[in-house]
Amino acid sequence: MSVFKSCVVAVALSSSLLLSAVAQAHPKLLSSTPAEGESGPAPAKIELHFSENLVTQFSGAKLVMTEMPGMSHSPMPMKASVSGSTDPKTMILTPASPLTAGTYKVEWRAVSSDTHPITGSVTFKVK
Repeated sequence: MSVFKSCVVAVALSSSLLLSAVAQAHPKLLSSTPAEGESGPAPAKIELHFSENLVTQFSGAKLVMTEMPGMSHSPMPMKASVSGSTDPKTMILTPASPLTAGTYKVEWRAVSSDTHPITGSVTFKVK
């Protein structure tokens, strides 16, 4: 193999390894409490568990009520505080008051060390 071809192969391999390392740095939602689609009693707090340590000053979430029993309506923002945890991969939302029966959505934004924001949501029902 010529020196030129060896250099091209080395650069290609290095680039693919670098790109895969960067792609793995994006935070992914691994689980939540309550879980996606779960139906049950009102949680005192909502936990979001991610694959990467979060940069808390750029990460956040909001809680909205999307449906009351038997009645759909526009999303209603709910007051909730967002905080980190002793686990840097966990975000916690604490509603300002107990959640009433209905469907809720947590819309989250997670930023890890690569500073690329990732967004998503979790929906659950309170009986």
